[in-house]
Amino acid sequence: MAEQLSGLADDRALLGRTSTAERVSDILRTRIAEGYFPPGTRLSEDGIGGALGVSRNTLREAFRLLTHERLLVHELNRGVFVRVLTVEDVEDIYRTRKLVECAVVRGLGKPPYDLGDLEEAVAGGQRAAREGDWKGVGTANIHFHRELVALAGSDRTDELMRSVFAELRLAFHVVDDPRRLHEPYLVRNQELLQALHNGDRDEAERILGGYLDDSLRRMVEVYRRRVGEDGGA
Repeated sequence: MAEQLSGLADDRALLGRTSTAERVSDILRTRIAEGYFPPGTRLSEDGIGGALGVSRNTLREAFRLLTHERLLVHELNRGVFVRVLTVEDVEDIYRTRKLVECAVVRGLGKPPYDLGDLEEAVAGGQRAAREGDWKGVGTANIHFHRELVALAGSDRTDELMRSVFAELRLAFHVVDDPRRLHEPYLVRNQELLQALHNGDRDEAERILGGYLDDSLRRMVEVYRRRVGEDGGA
């Protein structure tokens, strides 16, 4: 926990002069999405409040907001924990992703599209893979899809998907072989990016739909295997 809290101190400046629960929840959501707080982690009020320099009441309100987003869970007499997802959660996450992400691609206007951030996410994933950093590849993949959603130019859609992608990171933590999960999507992100460069929305949507279906199958397979292992322990 000490290592996790040290990074939060760097985010303290983001709070500005008016520390609010919404800003704190934004910081914690981002930290969860980037894998700093794995599922099952107990979040210390004293540690996090001290690192961010916010009051206990502000922090508790931030926890409440993130609990409403299904990222945290409050356990009576034990505290607040990062949520552990179920198979049903994973299926619902991907159902939401397919509805939203495919609709974003389908609704794009005439090309060319502003793809600079998508290109950087692809490059970031490739750099992480060369370094053998498969957690970093997973983070880059989430960034890629976040930037894909951003092409819609909708603050509401961005806000909705921020919590969905943070939940997705929680699902990634269950994977015991992150390379096997993430490596195929380095190529598929590049293929999707190329289709968008070509201005071919139909092809991009086809690639994306198959991509998400395959990813869901992989994730559910991993979850069911882990549930079986835990059940037999």
